[in-house]
Amino acid sequence: MSLLDQLAETRIQKAQQEGAFDNLPDRGKPIELDDDSMIPETLRAGYRLLKNAGYLPPELQLQREMREVEDLLAQTQEAAERGDCDKRLRLLRARLAESGRGASRLLELGHYHDRLVERWEED
Repeated sequence: MSLLDQLAETRIQKAQQEGAFDNLPDRGKPIELDDDSMIPETLRAGYRLLKNAGYLPPELQLQREMREVEDLLAQTQEAAERGDCDKRLRLLRARLAESGRGASRLLELGHYHDRLVERWEED
């Protein structure tokens, strides 16, 4: 263990003894890590950057919108509003089907990879 590691470990132990970590949010709960096992290792950093920047491929954006409309539909009582939600949901489903690219085929098609290469070549 290097001197820097020892110093860091000493400070962490001191902070633990002083209770610095006792009132952290979500204490005792498991950390939810993203499952990136299906993403090639060489692309994981790029995918993480895109995700953290809020970029979603169109197919996933459509699926997100569909879930939001489904949730709204489940909470709506008025017939007119339910009809609007139903129309929106059918439109979103048609767009997803029309794209021919569901989320399960995202990696197969290399959508992210192509976008990363394009951006990298532009810079």
